[in-house]
Amino acid sequence: MMLLMGIATVIMALLGAPLFVIIAANTLLQLFFGDSQLSDFYAKFYLLAKNSNLLPIPLFTFAGYLLAESGAPRRLLNFTRATLGWMPGGLAIVCIGACAFFTAFTGASGVTIIALGGLLFPALIHERYKEKFSLGLVTTAGSLGLLFPPSLPLILYAVIASQSVKNPEMAPSIDALFRAGILPGLLMVLLLSIYSAIIALRDEIPRPAFSFKPFLNALWDIRYELPLPFLVLGAIYSGKIAISEAAALTAFIVLIVELLLYREIKWKDLPDIMRRSMVLVGSIMIIMGCSLSYTDNLIRDQVPHHILNFIKSFITSKLGFLLALNIFLLIVGCMLDIFSALVVVVPLIVPLALHYEIDLVHLGIVFLANLNIGYMTPPVGLNL
Repeated sequence: MMLLMGIATVIMALLGAPLFVIIAANTLLQLFFGDSQLSDFYAKFYLLAKNSNLLPIPLFTFAGYLLAESGAPRRLLNFTRATLGWMPGGLAIVCIGACAFFTAFTGASGVTIIALGGLLFPALIHERYKEKFSLGLVTTAGSLGLLFPPSLPLILYAVIASQSVKNPEMAPSIDALFRAGILPGLLMVLLLSIYSAIIALRDEIPRPAFSFKPFLNALWDIRYELPLPFLVLGAIYSGKIAISEAAALTAFIVLIVELLLYREIKWKDLPDIMRRSMVLVGSIMIIMGCSLSYTDNLIRDQVPHHILNFIKSFITSKLGFLLALNIFLLIVGCMLDIFSALVVVVPLIVPLALHYEIDLVHLGIVFLANLNIGYMTPPVGLNL
C-alpha cells in the first residue's frame, strides 16, 4: 500500500500536479484500500468550515492585499528611511524592517517581495550596495515577518496543532504563539541588521544625516497606517476583543484608510483584490482539508507510532530531537511552501514532540523559523 502511494506521488509530482491533488489522490488510495469511508474525506472540509479559529485568515489576508495594492509600501519605505537612514547600513536596515512589518500583515513573503522589492532593490543599487547583497537582502527580509503577529502561518499552526492533540489543554493558543514569536523575530531582524551595518561600513556606503523635517513629513504621510499594528495587538493582548474580531477591525480600518482617506484604491478595483486574496485563502483551505484527511488515515494506520519507535532507537534526548528536527525542517522548507509544509508535516511532528516533552508553542516557533530559512534555499526556494 505504502509503495503504491509512493509511486503515485512521485509520478504526479513529476507531471507537475498541484500539491493538493497529490495529497487528495493519496487520501483516496488510502480510502480505497483501507477501512475508511469517503464521507470521512468530506467531513474534514465540513469541520474546517465550522472552525472559528480560521476566521482571521481571510480577513488579515484581505487587509494585507489592500495594503500591497495601495501606496502603503512607498509610505512605509519613506518613513523608515527618514527614521533609520542615517545609521550605518541605514537603507538595508530600512529594507529589513519594512519587509518584516509588511509580511506580518500579508502572511506571504512573496506578496511582500512583489510590493516592496520594486522599490527597495533599485534604491539599494542607487546607494552603491552590491547587486548580490541587495538581491539577498530583499529575498531574506521578505520572510522575516512570518514570526510576528498577526502572521497567518502562526494562526494556521495553532489550528492544525490543536487538531493533532488528544488533550485540548495541551493545544497551543494563538495568543501564546503571537507572544512567543516576537522575541525570536526581533532577534533575526537584529542579527541581519548588524550584518548589514558591517557590510555598509566595509564597502563605505554613504549615509545621509538625520533631518527632522523629512521625518515629520514621512510621519504625517503614514499617520493613518502606522498606528494599525499597535491598535490591533493592543486590542488583542488587552483581552477586550478576540483575534477574529481584531482581524475584522484590521480589514475595516485598512479598507476605510485606503479607499476613503488616501483614495488610492478605487471601488472598481475591490472585486479583483478580493478575488486574488481569496485565491490564496482558498488554496490553503483545500490543502488543509486534503492533508487533514490524509493525516487521519496515517494516524489510523499508526504511522506516527512507527516513526516514533524508529526515532527512539537513535535519539534519546530532547536536545537531540530538536537538533534533528531543525535539519529535517530545513529540508522540508527547501521543498514545500510554508502553508503546505504546515498542513502536511505538523500533524506528524506533534506526537513526536509531545513524547520528548517539547512545548507545542516552542515547537511552532522552531517550525516557522526553519521554514523561513527554507524559503530562501534551493531547489525550490520560493522567495528566490
